[in-house]
Amino acid sequence: MTASGATWRNWARTEAVRPRRVERPGSVGAVQRAVIAAGAAGLRIKAVGAGHSFSGIAVAPDVQLDLHDLSGVIRVDRAAHQVTLAAGTRLHRLERLLAPYGLALANMGDIDRQSISGAISTGTHGTGSALGGLASQVVALTLVTGDGSLLHVSGTENAELLPAAALGLGALGIIVDVTLQCVPGFLLHAVESTEPLERVLESYLERSRAADHFEFFWFPHTESALTKTNTRLPLGAVRAPRGAVSRWLDDELLANGAYRGICALGALQPALVPGFNRLAEKLSGRREYTDVSTRVFVTNRTVRFREMEYALPVALVPAALAEVRALIEHRGWRISFPIEVRSAAADDLWLSTAAGRETGYIAVHRYYREDHTEYFRAVEEIMRAHGGRPHWGKIHDADAEFLRAAYPRFDDFRRVRDRLDPERRFSNPYLERVLGS
Repeated sequence: MTASGATWRNWARTEAVRPRRVERPGSVGAVQRAVIAAGAAGLRIKAVGAGHSFSGIAVAPDVQLDLHDLSGVIRVDRAAHQVTLAAGTRLHRLERLLAPYGLALANMGDIDRQSISGAISTGTHGTGSALGGLASQVVALTLVTGDGSLLHVSGTENAELLPAAALGLGALGIIVDVTLQCVPGFLLHAVESTEPLERVLESYLERSRAADHFEFFWFPHTESALTKTNTRLPLGAVRAPRGAVSRWLDDELLANGAYRGICALGALQPALVPGFNRLAEKLSGRREYTDVSTRVFVTNRTVRFREMEYALPVALVPAALAEVRALIEHRGWRISFPIEVRSAAADDLWLSTAAGRETGYIAVHRYYREDHTEYFRAVEEIMRAHGGRPHWGKIHDADAEFLRAAYPRFDDFRRVRDRLDPERRFSNPYLERVLGS
């Protein structure tokens, strides 16, 4: 245990808090003791992973649990392709941790800085109409509940709680381990190209359903979209990875170094943004390569930004994006960051953004030195009008009243919360807003 005195900030610099104290448990028993001690002192307690959520979901005003030391593989069931990980394990370590067993995650997003418990608790996802988010890959987990006891949840033990606990917002307890359903390791053949936006919107449904993984980015003030189509191949297929020099030029020098400067200039002189975006449109050519799945899914992103993402019924994505495009033009905003569009399969997790419906995602971003408020709120109105649900880990203004209407099992989740944390030991201002008191 250490007295805090230091201010914690999330990666996006949208949230900051000075916890009354910070604890860094090195074992499950230490987590239990911390929860019991917090209860005895009348304090709330929250776990924090990598701090990569843009929302206040991980803010801990009283006791902050830093789970960095709870990391690594606990056990592997080779026959079932299941791996149990300590809760603080970072996603970027998984390629090295799973490779000795010939396993991989079935799907990933394009950022891998998160902890596994944070990623599942906020609904982190990748793209692929036949694949769910990370939480849909959870087959078991262990929670420390409000009284400090251990609760094992799986398909055979407390199974009725799994649809709530697998994506629990950190509201049901402290996750100390997670068991994931993995798949045999695989390669991805990636094709990236620049195409007319109108054509991409017209073909979005067909392409997202036909491809293993399809997504696209649109830079406002341009007429083109950057598409990325990934096809799954067996691990024994021929690899054709990008060269080290090409990767450095594209991902580090241009996508991070030069782009950081462009965003900074655009924040000072917004009139320059459309020209910068059109230049990026011209420089984005076709690329084709094949590599290990994680090296294709994940992109190194060091330019700091803020993000809001809404999940829509997949068929409504083209119309919603067209409205956002018209909104930007009508308001005369200068938006330097692209809009990202992805998809996911329906699942049965109670608070999943893809619960009960095939889903498309629209994510909007702003450079962190620019005021995102007006842009995000206006886009949020469009997303809600199309039946949207906000990503739990990203910026949004939704409250419990709105979310109850958006999620058929919302009150069922609240009842599980009442059972596992009746004293709201794991609550914070964000959870009070989205779940109620």
